[in-house]
Amino acid sequence: MSGLPAFGRKVRVLVVDDSAMVREILEKGLSADPDIEVVGKASDVYAARDKIVFLKPDVLTLDVEMPRMDGVEFLRRLMPQYPLPVLMVSSMTKEGGRITMEALQAGAVDFVQKPQANVADGLRSMLAELREKVKAVAQVDVSKWRNLDLDRESLRARNAAARSTSVLSGSTDKVIAIGASTGGTVALHSIIESFPPDMPGTVIVQHMPPVFTKMFAEALDKQSAVEVREARDGDRVIRGQVLIAPGDYHMRVRRSGGVYRVECRHGEKVNGHCPSVDVLFDSVATEVGDNAVGVILTGMGKDGAEGMLNMRRARARCLAQDEASSVVYGMPKEAYECGGAEKLVGLGSMTDEIIKCLRGMA
Repeated sequence: MSGLPAFGRKVRVLVVDDSAMVREILEKGLSADPDIEVVGKASDVYAARDKIVFLKPDVLTLDVEMPRMDGVEFLRRLMPQYPLPVLMVSSMTKEGGRITMEALQAGAVDFVQKPQANVADGLRSMLAELREKVKAVAQVDVSKWRNLDLDRESLRARNAAARSTSVLSGSTDKVIAIGASTGGTVALHSIIESFPPDMPGTVIVQHMPPVFTKMFAEALDKQSAVEVREARDGDRVIRGQVLIAPGDYHMRVRRSGGVYRVECRHGEKVNGHCPSVDVLFDSVATEVGDNAVGVILTGMGKDGAEGMLNMRRARARCLAQDEASSVVYGMPKEAYECGGAEKLVGLGSMTDEIIKCLRGMA
């Protein structure tokens, strides 16, 4: 089946990187796909700005660490004036990871990592991922980022009140399980920041590689009333704490007596991902059953749909983000259409809906 975008032509890409060698590698790698056309290259964001106007690309690939103006500042200036799907090309360094996290908040849709070891094989894998993501993000309505900004402001205004409330006294045996992918970092910020401090134990799979999951958890922890951190094998799932699956580890919930713990193990990719939402949701269906609330957020593909269906069959409450507030309405759509999600919910209302589900449980 053709990978041509929905608008029926090649995806036009502008490559922005300060390294001439990297620009050539990315151009060659992207051009290997007959459905992608590299229409231009730029060595810095100033050259990119002019080429965006004249070449009108569908997608921009942007190096994270750029001279004169970094990618984050460029995005903050670009997106309000010329909304465009942007893929960040990131390094595994601490600084590269920090800027990537900020770029996702500033409007980048997703990112790919530069290979660090076994460069030949790593480069092939990275270019394959880049081609796949370029074609996927070309379909993204980036004007939604403005709506998400409004949602975030609205949620921040309500956070103080939300944090002063109590969810329910008998919530110690409840578990919230959340899965997300493309666009999920912004969605999760909006939701977790509005959690009251006594929220039931929460486990999250966000499709993201190692290093980035830890940085993401640390950033969320600074802005939330609940404790947020990257999960470790054997951690208890407890009230007032959010555990994020570490990159390259599948996370499962296990019950021992009246205690829930997470199990973090290496494993083969499921639905193309490790960690996988399906793996987490399947374990929650088996171990937690009707004491769970499942939530599936914005993302490409179908990871989590089957697992959410299993959760619903186990009488868990199951919610999916609606199309209007999703950056990519892939995973939520699959979960809803297969019968896994019982209800579609806007991002700004998701925390309230989760709490309603918890209060309605016996």
